[in-house]
Amino acid sequence: MLSQKLQDAFNTQINKELFSEYLYLSMAAYCYSQDLDGFANYFMVQTQEEHFHAMKMFNFVTDCGGKVILTPIAGPEVEFKSILEIYEKTLAHEQFITKSINELTSLAIKENDHASASFLKWFIDEQVEEEATVTKILSKLKLIKGEGQGLLMLDTELAARVFTPPATNV
Repeated sequence: MLSQKLQDAFNTQINKELFSEYLYLSMAAYCYSQDLDGFANYFMVQTQEEHFHAMKMFNFVTDCGGKVILTPIAGPEVEFKSILEIYEKTLAHEQFITKSINELTSLAIKENDHASASFLKWFIDEQVEEEATVTKILSKLKLIKGEGQGLLMLDTELAARVFTPPATNV
């Protein structure tokens, strides 16, 4: 059974994951508007991943006898200057989520809730992967100055990305 503090913190994190889904959908829309369908595909896959993350936590809370309480989600940013700016914002957002997951894990440890701490380890590992992926794309974008043939080649590369749900229960 989750403590009230942990239940509240999980609910906050669920809403952050749902906002992430909404943010990445907005970024996909921008990419589509720029005829960069590969970059749009990258963010469409991200929306699926973020939804998966939210539902994984949603189910954990209910499995632990807690109550999920959803709150309104703020509208995401919709105007961007460039693909380079989008990936800079994506990295900053992923770092924000990493910090939030770490704080949630620290609370689980403080509350002596081993089940929650164990559950959150998956998210800690996932955030390492998320930040590394974005950092690599951002490095490539900086290398090509976010333009030209390099941009189109990266767009083609990202078009091949697909969402494959992890082999864990949701």
